[in-house]
Amino acid sequence: MILEQLLARFADGRAEADPVDFLVGLVDAIRPRRADDVQTAQSNLLAVCEALHENPDLARALREAVIAVISQYRHSDVYTSIGINPNTGFFSELFRRLGHKMLPEELGDDLLRSVMRRMFRKPSDAEWVVGVGNTAWLRFFAALNFQAQGSSQAMPQAIADMLRALRVLSYWIAAAGMEPELLRLEPALETYESPFVTQNEELLVYIQAYPLAWRNPESLASDDKHLLVLLDQCVGMIERMHKRAAREGTSIRLTYHLQRLRQLIARCEQVLDILDRLMHQPDGETAVPSIVSLFMQLVEEECRRDDLRQHWRRNTELIALRITEHVGRDGEHYITETRREYFELARAAAIGGLVIAMMACFKLLLGKLEMAPLVEALAYCLNYGVGFCIIHVLHGTVATKQPAMMANTIAGTISQSGGRVSDLEALTALIARTVRSQIVAILGNILIAVPVAAALSWGLLQLVAVPLAGPEKASQLLGEQSLIQSGSLFYGALCGVCLFLAGLISGYFDNYAVYNRIPQRLRRLRWPCFLIGRKRLERVAGYVGDNLGALAGNLVFGFLLGGATVFGTLWGLPVDTRHVTFSSAFIGVALVGAGGVPDSALLLWAVLGVAAIGFFNLVVSFVMALNVALRARQVFDMDWRKLVRAVLVHLFRRPGDFLLPPAR
Repeated sequence: MILEQLLARFADGRAEADPVDFLVGLVDAIRPRRADDVQTAQSNLLAVCEALHENPDLARALREAVIAVISQYRHSDVYTSIGINPNTGFFSELFRRLGHKMLPEELGDDLLRSVMRRMFRKPSDAEWVVGVGNTAWLRFFAALNFQAQGSSQAMPQAIADMLRALRVLSYWIAAAGMEPELLRLEPALETYESPFVTQNEELLVYIQAYPLAWRNPESLASDDKHLLVLLDQCVGMIERMHKRAAREGTSIRLTYHLQRLRQLIARCEQVLDILDRLMHQPDGETAVPSIVSLFMQLVEEECRRDDLRQHWRRNTELIALRITEHVGRDGEHYITETRREYFELARAAAIGGLVIAMMACFKLLLGKLEMAPLVEALAYCLNYGVGFCIIHVLHGTVATKQPAMMANTIAGTISQSGGRVSDLEALTALIARTVRSQIVAILGNILIAVPVAAALSWGLLQLVAVPLAGPEKASQLLGEQSLIQSGSLFYGALCGVCLFLAGLISGYFDNYAVYNRIPQRLRRLRWPCFLIGRKRLERVAGYVGDNLGALAGNLVFGFLLGGATVFGTLWGLPVDTRHVTFSSAFIGVALVGAGGVPDSALLLWAVLGVAAIGFFNLVVSFVMALNVALRARQVFDMDWRKLVRAVLVHLFRRPGDFLLPPAR
């Protein structure tokens, strides 16, 4: 057996002089071929345990190798660096990880962290090290039998390294707790005694007294219990700031600081726990579970030190939640419950259809000017962006912008129920209200956009005798919307992605307005008072605070739609977008251009294409927004089959709920 041969070779003294090489070989022997093959890794580790139990000399040799490595290499850096964000900031850390992926980092040879990187050199090692579980690693440490080594009167060098690391962690907690970003959220930290500073004062006393109490724990003037209370107060303060940031806005920098503070406090608690157990029982028997838990965490974090996805996910969680909550509140306005709300939404959709019909006709007019490609693209972007902003100002609605907002509302409901299907019965009613609201919005857009676009095209033809679209252009417009000719399904899905991005941007700017106190800063400006007066400035500031996100999202969505074609042209890619309301408006223009008698087959495929475009617009934006909203709320386990079954049962029993709200 490879493991037994390796252990026997080291015990006989025929291994390399450096015990690190032996430990590296041991890990290589335990490592499975595939990182997700946890069973093999567990079997290999347990085989090592059996070999150590059967041969005490092997156990002694391996134990001495581990002690030698711990004694010879500095490991304070292990506790203060692994799994803890540096103080450089979110984007600096992001670029650092990206740089180290291309050109690996080089550490000093005297660091225990370098030894860890040699032993667990593959990023995938984290999967099997954690996967084998605490029990297997506890058996391994028990098989090493550290109790047989005995304990010395003098405090080991490894304990001194842990105390030094604890001092550094405490200073960092005190400094990070007084960051301007945090004081802005919680001014009381500066006015009153801060737990972040108090823990440092208490911890320094503990560190100074610890060596004297190594063999006499009762003489320790300040035990770790009071320290743990202070650290709990720090955690409570972080939770308060987290909740306040969720209400009053946040930033990536603030989220990064809060995440780093949590990491520092958690590591302090882990080190304190191990030190306290070792002081009361120096042979380490009671400390083994805590050491194993910290060991697994350190290996996992070290293996994933350059993981970009993990860094992004950890530090954007709060801002993603803030953004989706803003969008979710907007979504509540688009889910009708009463018939009055239902018909108000139909009126808003009609306004949206009217403006989009004008935008579609204006786009065709811009196309007749034969401008330079870049100028033409900018004109299209402004046409779309300004038009969508006008719809918002007129209190209209665009049906395809609703799914992203509704998805966040539904995600909030799922989060409140803890993701348990047994608590989601009311969700089927919410989905029914969402579906009927979406149906009336789409119909309101399309039923107005088609006749208005046709009327504008006919009116222009009567006034100036210039058609928006002649017979050839009419066939081209119908072909572009066709289900079978122009890739309309892909373009419809791409438009759904644009809708999703516009929803995120809308939520981001809502958060930006609150976090940076834009309305309050506008009210402090003097020069607008001379132009429009104080009262109007107050109304403008209030409107900007309430609508900055919506206006920014609409403008960006317009630029995404208008710029997609130019982007595809520049890069030689078949990139374009299809929006259901614009596509229906173009059908209205094509009907006039074809003299009212278009090719029936072409018209049929165009109508089917519009239906498919609408479907992909809605589904893609909804699914993407729902995924982000659920992840932001940390809902990962969800039994969708039971939910779908409940919705289908509701549909068969009360299909009217998906079409019209109840009379009362």
